[in-house]
Formats: sequence, structure tokens, C-alpha cells
Amino acid sequence: MELIQTVGQILLINILLSGDNAIVIAMASRNLPDHLQGRAIRWGTFGAIGLRILFVFIMIYLLQLPFIQFIGGCLLLYVAYKLLVDKQDHSQMKSGNSLREAITIIIFADVIMSLDNVLAIAAIADSDLLLIIAGIILSIPIILTASELILKLIERFPIIIYIGAGLLAWTAGKMLLEEAFIQQLIASLKYGQLIFLNILTLAILFIGKWRRHQSEMTV
Repeated sequence: MELIQTVGQILLINILLSGDNAIVIAMASRNLPDHLQGRAIRWGTFGAIGLRILFVFIMIYLLQLPFIQFIGGCLLLYVAYKLLVDKQDHSQMKSGNSLREAITIIIFADVIMSLDNVLAIAAIADSDLLLIIAGIILSIPIILTASELILKLIERFPIIIYIGAGLLAWTAGKMLLEEAFIQQLIASLKYGQLIFLNILTLAILFIGKWRRHQSEMTV
């Protein structure tokens, strides 16, 4: 049951954090002839997936170092916040005019945008290599085929974003709790860890919702 729950969490994070990657791929290949667009998307995506797997090995090693759990937790909190606040405009995304150029743009853009995805999957899977690789493999069909569906679902059901951001914030809190000095801070509190996780998650959701509302008011 725990395995199914973990895979479900990874799948949700993939859906939320891979949507932008799918859009980048579409934008990068939009100037190519129709018969080359499919090749650019396939080769660019698989190149990016290969680099993601390399990042996973690096991430698993880094998460064993002192204070990396704290740094990773803070980064994941920022990802959760940005997920709630950001509304990115891809209209100015650079596109490739040749197959090689489009593939290069796809790979490098996807790698830059995938660090949050890899960190989130590594944290949720608790550095279980098989689960992490399964999570990355799950992202392939999402990136290749599901961008338009993802955007429509999120537009129709905005609560999906809040569920995903809450999951990321909760996972970030669990990473922070791996640090001894955080544990010492809450050691005197009854149910200290649960209180810490709930306050952290609710704070991110509240601040993110408030900032999102503010940005919508200024548009």
C-alpha cells in the first residue's frame, strides 16, 4: 500500500512539474517541418531523460552530505511556492531552425527545468533508486503527449496545483526534519514533527495563494 501511495505521489508531481517541459519541447520544435518535429521531440526528450537519470545518481550522493537535506528542503519549499505563484509565458521561447538545434534546445531547456522534478522525486522516494528511475520513466509519456491535457485539467481544477504544492511542502518538511538541529528545536513539543509539517505546509499554501491572488489583481 505504501508503495502504491509513493508511486501516486511521484505521478502527481510529474504531472505538475512536467507540463512546462512539454510546452518547451513543443515551442522548441515549432519551426521545423512536420516530418522532423516528431524526431526532434523524441530525441530531445530521451536525451533529457538520460541526463535526468545522471542527475539522480548525483542527487542521491549529495543527499548523504551534511546539511544537504536542509538545503534540499528549502529548495523544495521554493519549488512549492513557485508552483502556486508562477504563470509562465512561453511565447518568447527560442525555437530551433534545424533538427540538431531543436534537439539541443530541448535537452538543455529540459535539464534546467527538471532539477526541481528530480529533487522532488528523490525526496518522495526517499532515495530509493528503483522508485526514482520509475518516476523518471513515468515522466516520459507525460512530457511527450500530455502537456495540453495537463494545462486544461489545471485550468479547470485549480485545486490540483494546491494539492501538488502541499505535497511538495510536506516532503520538504520531512527533509528538513532529517537535520538534527531542526529535531532539537521541536523536541520539547508533543507531536512536534506533525505540528512542524502542518504549519510549514499551510504556510506555503497560504503565502502562495496570497501572492497568486496579488499577481492576478495586478494583471
